Amino acid sequence: MPQQGLVGGVINLAEVRLQEGESLENALRRFKRKVQTEDIIKEVKRHSYYLKPGEKRRVKQALARKRARKKIRRESD
Repeated sequence: MPQQGLVGGVINLAEVRLQEGESLENALRRFKRKVQTEDIIKEVKRHSYYLKPGEKRRVKQALARKRARKKIRRESD
């Protein structure tokens, strides 16, 4: 079983309890929002493959350059 949201050896799963009189669609919407805010999907994707430390550093630097370009573009508008 893939470990989602692993925090200090404890599996952190998003949980939503169905409230009395609440429709399943609303509960599902709350669940999706909770998963999105907890970045569970991002964490699963990050752990789905291994990056060597050098590759990880290059990816991190590339993202920083992308954010910097975006910031400059916003400031010029």
